Amino acid sequence: MKKLLSGITLFASLGLLAPCAVAADDAAKTRLVLGLDDCIRIALKAAPELGEAQADIDQTAGKLEEAKSYRYPQIEVVALFGPAPPARKEELGATDSRFKMSELTWFSSADATLIQPLYTFGKISENMKAATHGIEVERSRKEQRAHEVAQKVKEYYYGLMLARELKEVVLEVQESLDKARVKAQKMLEQESSGVEESDLYKLDAFSGEVARYLEEARKGESLALSALKTRLNLPISSALEISSERLEMDQAVTREFDLYVEKARARRPEFRQIAEGLKARAALVEAAQANYYPDIFLGGLLSWAYAEDRDRIRNPYINDKFNHLNGGVALGARWKLDFGITGARVAGEQAQYNRLLSTKDFAETNIPLQIRKYYLDLKEAENSVVAMKSGYGNAKKWAVTALANFDFGVGPAKEIFDALQAYARMRASYFQSIYNYKIAEANLEYAIGEPPLPSAP
Repeated sequence: MKKLLSGITLFASLGLLAPCAVAADDAAKTRLVLGLDDCIRIALKAAPELGEAQADIDQTAGKLEEAKSYRYPQIEVVALFGPAPPARKEELGATDSRFKMSELTWFSSADATLIQPLYTFGKISENMKAATHGIEVERSRKEQRAHEVAQKVKEYYYGLMLARELKEVVLEVQESLDKARVKAQKMLEQESSGVEESDLYKLDAFSGEVARYLEEARKGESLALSALKTRLNLPISSALEISSERLEMDQAVTREFDLYVEKARARRPEFRQIAEGLKARAALVEAAQANYYPDIFLGGLLSWAYAEDRDRIRNPYINDKFNHLNGGVALGARWKLDFGITGARVAGEQAQYNRLLSTKDFAETNIPLQIRKYYLDLKEAENSVVAMKSGYGNAKKWAVTALANFDFGVGPAKEIFDALQAYARMRASYFQSIYNYKIAEANLEYAIGEPPLPSAP
């Protein structure tokens, strides 16, 4: 019974580890009956982690649009309004021209410059490339989070099923004890020699212990159900039922280990993240190196100014900043020279690229190791199910024999306790092994990047 208790308390911890739900205002009035795929589908729609991941995708898409926009003209306009001294054409030859503050006039001006990049040695194109690959990185990260959500739903779903199976085991033991006590009481009233009054005390004592286990089993079931509701973002008070009634082994065939590793390399989101991340980092290194070279551009200028009490001088050698209209177009080169700043930026981007290369080496080594662990967990659980099924079957026969002997007055009450304890322990271990198999299978599907839902591409 101690192992039975430890199995039950496992699901109390599942409930405590569940994330906080955003509870709805009113409890659902209708009874929801959901299968595992239904639960995963609802969890994927409600998961805040996926909303955060989508926001990261949108942010990176904004960086791509920003990088694209540098291909287009950039226009800067500066407008001024203020006081200006008066000026007349006849004063051009004057050597001493003074004005009074009372003679000041007002001027207004606007200067517009246009820069159209023509060639930037990769500053624009490489940043666009980096942002494009960055979007794929964020999409892969969102897919990874979806797999994590599905894995957690499976843990809670199978945990609830196990909690209910353990509760049924305790109820079965309690029912057998109740029948044995009724029989013992009847035998005592008939003054049968096969039973003593102390046997009743032993049965009552063991029944009390079983009642405690039953309460703990109900608590484990309640916590497991609450954990599942929380993951689905449902109110705790909602009427939720799962369509799977029994925790049973499926007929899935465990494949060779190497096949799982091959699937992981093709499907695992982390591998795509690293591949796209390396492309993005390589582009950022190229963009940083492009700062060593100038930007070739086409420039345009339009300048206008007007003041009421100033005559316009139409002389190309004289430019009146308060009253003029001119403009022009030119081919230009803009080159920013620094002492070490660009080199430091290139080194920083190269360091990030090298860091991701180390992450790639780590993933290629440790992801297969992770798959190996889950693969061995699956094989162990599969063999344990077979062994435990045989064990609890024999324990069941022992318990039936002990109860029958007690009914006929040829077996002691202690034999009932020993047989029922062994049966409960073996039966609970059997369901625990099935649960371990289901969790190992879910972990293995996560490790190889299996889609959360069968209909997913």
